Amino acid sequence: MFHLLVSYEGWSENAGAIPTGRIYIDQSEQTLSEFRGENGVLNIDAVRRIPALLMTEIGGTGPSSVKIGHITSVSQGSRNTILQYSTDSGVPSVSNSEFQALARQHGLSTGALNHTHWEIVDFDLYRLMLLRYQRNQLSPTVFSFEQAGSPQDNLVSVMMPFGAELTSVYASLQSAVQSIGMEARRADDLWEHQFVIQDIVSLIARSRVVICDCSGRNPNVFYEVGIAHSLGKEAILIAQTEADIPFDLRHIRYLKYLNNKEGLNILSREIAKRIQTILRNP
Repeated sequence: MFHLLVSYEGWSENAGAIPTGRIYIDQSEQTLSEFRGENGVLNIDAVRRIPALLMTEIGGTGPSSVKIGHITSVSQGSRNTILQYSTDSGVPSVSNSEFQALARQHGLSTGALNHTHWEIVDFDLYRLMLLRYQRNQLSPTVFSFEQAGSPQDNLVSVMMPFGAELTSVYASLQSAVQSIGMEARRADDLWEHQFVIQDIVSLIARSRVVICDCSGRNPNVFYEVGIAHSLGKEAILIAQTEADIPFDLRHIRYLKYLNNKEGLNILSREIAKRIQTILRNP
């Protein structure tokens, strides 16, 4: 969650005011008990715990860039509430228009950005800004990260050669992933974009974990391993022989399996255990 503070006149370096009647953070049951103190006074300890984004409303007269940081004190009056805050210098600056675009991409309502008020938005602000930073830093020409969509915590993507001999392998991986309440998908399970590579990149970018089967030293899979590593994804390498793992990847632990009933049962159990370990240690 984060505080969204919108003002027609914008915000100064470390202090500003908002009409008390425009404070809406206690209007949902979710936030009522945590942020509401006695006699209608805000619980400042709760307010300090989550980050704040302060911006000029659309069409306002204030600065064209947003501020990100934490509220340090609140002084409530009958007409206006005075806020003091500290900004986070570690977050790259972002303009109002950039934040509007980012909000739309992640399903956040932009209608709230065109009027003065204070509300709480149920979204991880720092993760949102990190995604923006990563996408701005990475600008490939063959595919687009902008089209990838939002990460899905329950999604596992499987990168492997397409062939009948690996059908049972994919089935065992699906079984392992489903057994821990997650969903496994391959690029051939979807058709969202005109180009196959964009579907593959989008699937990897949205995934919590990426399983890469290096069996047969398939060049497409190695390309996909590189994309997963570049995006900072947890990539689990599997292979049927040690020779399937190229030299540049041999410093990374992998799961070796046999493509038979017993071997696939073992692979399924090991994959489930490894993903559970990853989820426990984000």
